[in-house]
Amino acid sequence: MLSRVAERVYWLARYIERAENTARMVMSFHLVSLDMPRSVPLTWKNLVAVTGNDDVFEEHYQREDERNCVKFLLADHYNSSSVVSSLKAARENVRTTRDLVPSEAWEIVNELHLFARDNIDSGLGKRGRYQFLTEVVQRCQTLTGLLAGCMSHDPAYDFIRLGRNLERADMASRQIDVGAFRLLKRPEDESAGPYEGLLWTSILRSQSGFQMYRQHVKRRINGVDVVRFLLQDIPFPRAVAHSLDYVRGAIERLPRNEVPLRLAMQTRRHVLKAEVEQLIKEDRLHAFIDTLQLEIAGVHDALADNWFALDKAA
Repeated sequence: MLSRVAERVYWLARYIERAENTARMVMSFHLVSLDMPRSVPLTWKNLVAVTGNDDVFEEHYQREDERNCVKFLLADHYNSSSVVSSLKAARENVRTTRDLVPSEAWEIVNELHLFARDNIDSGLGKRGRYQFLTEVVQRCQTLTGLLAGCMSHDPAYDFIRLGRNLERADMASRQIDVGAFRLLKRPEDESAGPYEGLLWTSILRSQSGFQMYRQHVKRRINGVDVVRFLLQDIPFPRAVAHSLDYVRGAIERLPRNEVPLRLAMQTRRHVLKAEVEQLIKEDRLHAFIDTLQLEIAGVHDALADNWFALDKAA
């Protein structure tokens, strides 16, 4: 298949996954903010930090309040990772690859883009936020299910798997990093201490991992176990290790895969061999996640160099 087409279906999957993950994160934090007493300091800016777009936010906003952060994450066209921006980009990528994906995929993405654009005011306000974000998440999941169940598992689908799972691994690692910095590195103000379980539960819920954590870990929710679960639990589909396993599997099915495959396997081994409790005790988790994010970016760069740059080079 043409490299530009492979790149488009890859980014289609990344943008849909990015929109879903951002919606999940905002929804989870919205719910926990309703449960926490006002005496506990919660900052929405942490969610901006998860996306890695702090500089863009600070360039366009003076206040780090809830409304500005939610607008930036959901609707801001300056933020290429906002839900509306991601869905717009996904729509363009599926429009130009309609002959490769099931016809229903275009309908789902187009209708989701229009829904988000026309109903974004509901998402920005507290009253309609949960319903708006739930709709976005469910429609993203509908597309993922459609592609998995109705699209031939050919090279085009392998690039979709690559995009979806690299984005998922990247976002999960970011949420672990920001959550661990906020909750494991105890601040001078320890007013959130009694509510740490609730906050870690929020991080699990943002990955739809609360029930699976309880089934497989079977211990009271705590930071070390949550980090280990979201990093290393291979059976859990949204864990970093599971996502990287799917990346490895998709790369193995593609031709000329030596460099991307080596980097993907190396990154996966790095995750699985991590001594999470030791990293936390020695205050090295942030450095570990930084290295992991560079490795994930390295896998993406290798994919781009190996398969997406062919037409450009020609």
